[in-house]
Amino acid sequence: MTLPSGARLLALVFGLAAFLGDASLHAQDKPIAFVGARILPMQGAPIDDGVLIVEGGKIRAIGSRGSVSIPAGAEERNAAGKVVMPGLIDTHSHIGLSGGGVNERSGPLNPDMRAVDAVDVREPSLQRARAGGITTVNIMPGSGTLMGGQTVYLKLRQGRVIDDLTLRTASGRVAGGLKMANGTNPQGDPPFPGSRAKAAALVRERFLAAQAYRDKIARAKGDPEKLPARDLGLETLVEVLSGERVVHHHTHRHDDIMTVLRLKQEFGFRLVLQHVSEGYKVAPEIAAAGVACSVIVIDSPGGKLEARDMDWKTGAVLEKAGVLVGFHTDDPVTDSRLLLRSAALAVRAGMTRDGALRGVTVANAKMLDLESRIGSLEVGKDADFLLLSGDPLSVYTRIEQTWVEGSKVFDLSDPKDALIANGGYGAGNPRLSTLCCFGNHGGEQ
Repeated sequence: MTLPSGARLLALVFGLAAFLGDASLHAQDKPIAFVGARILPMQGAPIDDGVLIVEGGKIRAIGSRGSVSIPAGAEERNAAGKVVMPGLIDTHSHIGLSGGGVNERSGPLNPDMRAVDAVDVREPSLQRARAGGITTVNIMPGSGTLMGGQTVYLKLRQGRVIDDLTLRTASGRVAGGLKMANGTNPQGDPPFPGSRAKAAALVRERFLAAQAYRDKIARAKGDPEKLPARDLGLETLVEVLSGERVVHHHTHRHDDIMTVLRLKQEFGFRLVLQHVSEGYKVAPEIAAAGVACSVIVIDSPGGKLEARDMDWKTGAVLEKAGVLVGFHTDDPVTDSRLLLRSAALAVRAGMTRDGALRGVTVANAKMLDLESRIGSLEVGKDADFLLLSGDPLSVYTRIEQTWVEGSKVFDLSDPKDALIANGGYGAGNPRLSTLCCFGNHGGEQ
């Protein structure tokens, strides 16, 4: 059949658009080879004069120059003089929550609350994290309650809505743990506990209720007449009891740490201890319990009384005891741009260099059950990586580029990204870069 001239033109336009769309998609999947950098894969020895090839969001090859064949048609990028390492993983952050949702003080136990319902992915705080080299983050409710709610694990892709950033478990639910806390933060007037002992008692009561809820469901064997009324909070705790959801537990003092370890032993949940300001005082007990620790490093005194004995040596002492150690920002407590500095300060206090770098990469990936995808540069893993100007533990080093799943999400050479990285007028203003005033500081057009 012969098409009329107008129809032929329209078909040609649509065909060309389809071709260009396919070509654009193909271009995005085109292999990129970063050549000449010193590569720190975090699994295996550093690679000098290395080659990293990424394609389709994954790592396709890694090795020294000469040992890796660069595919025909690949885009080669000269990375000589640079350092390439895995994207950083922050196991405890509050970015995206400035609009509310950090602490819910209507009651002391809120396991049904979900951080995913409160995160604003368009906040400048997320781009600040990308500027700090963070590619995966555990965003948590605050520590103002005994059970703060469900955390959410996000990939810091560029996205319009939070669904563009969420990670999913094998069962399909949004990936995340359960935030819990003890010490002084969750204490208060009734119904909040007024003492540490009452705090632990309330937690025990809630877990016992979850065990009973779980057992009723099992006995019902799917019979709707016998099933208990649905309880979202108890559902969450059943996931904790089954090991599907890990507990991320805010705790500082050594006695509070021991209380958490007792609760873990009693109810059998999986656990990551968060902060552990006095973890060095009970390192053998933590190691014997087989519990990982996500440590915060504060570089100036102050804060709450129960963190009085915080010490930079915590990472070193825990590492020597055989504990899996990672670091976090607790942003805004530590700025997301400074996560690598936490690792550096731990080395200054005696931790091994390799252990500290693993503490912001592969160790943290394990704490989030994501080590099969992220945390190290290995063939088949997600292409999450950084280009740095030098040694990652040097104060003089700059993060020049951050890549998530093969897409560049931060570039220091971009003025908008440089503003976020360096600070200055408008750096925290989510509207400035889209209005007239970006770059002229005065609003003149």
